[in-house]
Amino acid sequence: MSSHRAFQLKLNPLTGNSEWIVIEDNDESFAQNFHKPFLATTSYLDMLNDSTRNAAFRQAIQKTISKPCHVLDIGAGTGLLSMMAARAMGDEGKVTACESYLPMVKLMKKVLRLNGMEGRVKIINKRSEELQVGFDMPSRAHVLVSEILDSELLGEGLIPTLQHAYDNLLVENAMTVPYRATIYGQLVESTFLWKLHDFHNNEATVSDSIRLTPPGLDSVLGIKRQQYAMHVNPLQEEITLLSEPFKIFEFDFWKRPESYGETELCVKATNDGRVHVVVSWWVLQLDQEGTIYYSTAPRWISSPTITSPIGWCDHWKQCVWFVPGSGISILQGEEIRLLATHTETSFSYNFDTLVPTTEILNHRCMTGDFQLVLPPERAAIYADKEWRLSMLKAVQSMGKDRLLCLVVDDSVFLPLLVAKLSEASVMSLLPGLRERGLQYLQAVAHANGLSHSCIEVLEKNVQQLNMDDIHQKKVDLLIAEPFYVGYDGMLPWQNLRFWRDRTTLNDILSEDALTIPSKGILRACAMSLPDLWKSRCCLSSIEGFDHSVVNATLGACGHPPELEEGPCLPFFVWQCGEFDVLSETFDVMEFDFSKQICECQGKSQVKFTKRGVCHGFVLWIDWVMDLQNSIVISTGPDCR
Repeated sequence: MSSHRAFQLKLNPLTGNSEWIVIEDNDESFAQNFHKPFLATTSYLDMLNDSTRNAAFRQAIQKTISKPCHVLDIGAGTGLLSMMAARAMGDEGKVTACESYLPMVKLMKKVLRLNGMEGRVKIINKRSEELQVGFDMPSRAHVLVSEILDSELLGEGLIPTLQHAYDNLLVENAMTVPYRATIYGQLVESTFLWKLHDFHNNEATVSDSIRLTPPGLDSVLGIKRQQYAMHVNPLQEEITLLSEPFKIFEFDFWKRPESYGETELCVKATNDGRVHVVVSWWVLQLDQEGTIYYSTAPRWISSPTITSPIGWCDHWKQCVWFVPGSGISILQGEEIRLLATHTETSFSYNFDTLVPTTEILNHRCMTGDFQLVLPPERAAIYADKEWRLSMLKAVQSMGKDRLLCLVVDDSVFLPLLVAKLSEASVMSLLPGLRERGLQYLQAVAHANGLSHSCIEVLEKNVQQLNMDDIHQKKVDLLIAEPFYVGYDGMLPWQNLRFWRDRTTLNDILSEDALTIPSKGILRACAMSLPDLWKSRCCLSSIEGFDHSVVNATLGACGHPPELEEGPCLPFFVWQCGEFDVLSETFDVMEFDFSKQICECQGKSQVKFTKRGVCHGFVLWIDWVMDLQNSIVISTGPDCR
């Protein structure tokens, strides 16, 4: 029997190093233990718990497949759609299930076996672009069922996948489920969303002497120009809708799609305001007749095609496109032209009023079109007055007699702050930003009253650093925010990489070296999270197919096997639907960064403050920035 092998890239959060792990198709012990943490943090379980989605696909497949034929399922996952197709054809017909991710293939085999479908569905562990008719498939398929859709619709490669399928894998006039998708948008004003992207204008309100985007360099630091998936429903009470919903693009799954498209829209304002974002969503028509629909619209949108409310789920959200700068001022009744384009994998929007100013053109000449790109949340933090004041006070509390400061994380704020406030020599590692971080610091140094050479960026990892690299001087101030590139959306304690870095560098620290932060406190509170809980619940029957075998691997909650621990999942609480705090905040563990890293344990008593169903505990780290424990930067659920 042939064996498949795949490689899984695994990040060690304490070191920042990545390593390739070999996954063997026939290694069951590995399947049971290793890839649980990988699959438990994916959206598979959330998707399978989406009963509206499941019912819509089941109804559409039953309507579309009316006789025995050859069905191709691309991105088959657990095989749910494949089994629906096989059941619709009775004992005849063929189903080919294509799934490229080996851990999911292993799981699909278990689900098919449990449901007596092993002989009805042929699994191919390849990307669909690698399939060959006559080798992997006996013939071209008559029907394509697939759900390679992300929140943006195109991000999982829908267009190139369909193009290849129509060219190589499907018969002429093949049928598809889904049948069509339509993209809709709406103009919105939102101060919160504005703060996530317009760094320059937000920083202008901060009174400290540091300028991360100095005059003439307005765009030297920003966020990537792309759509961002997020739940906008929690913002409903604090946003202003500036237009009616408008149709942007329509994608027909039943024919070969184009790689590129553009459309120009004239959008009429329904209120006075400032356009900060375009909120977009899609509506899926699953059957040819147009009777079965699924929508990712925000809850303020009503539609005659959606007859029942769709519950909270995390696998498909709305998308936000940030309008550059401070947005566009608009009056009720005024019309604005919007140019929308799509590539094979993404959308972009431009307004014809947004022409480059002389200032921005000058900036591009001065910086060579260089821009340091940060996540929106980090850009908002860097422009936050309270956060910057806390950092300033923390550095001031260490005194001015420190001779050598080493910034070990990817902060671009701290090197400038320390160089500005002290006489210390400042060195920075920038382990994730590297050359781009150096370019940025050199670009803004002069505007901050600093020389280009006052901050030295060391092109080495902490494991490689020695006394020669720091000119035979001991480090007496070790500092971090902590912020490491690529750690967005990770569990809070994975930023304890700072503690590991401090331990690795112990031999080059002076005897009285100080660290910022000085310690970290893991804190928690009990919460009711009914929407998140429902999306992570143990599975039993999904549209008549037993999925209980996937619960342990996908990290399901509710009635897990004995001694199974519930998964720790990285979520912003405000993005988790309905929630309610049920207890006082309590400390779980404390980490002293003046000492080397060590094993820690914690035990706490939970004091509940109100009645309710406790679905779990929310955990976060508060960073204590000074020795007096007076400056604390919290990452708790109150900090959106």
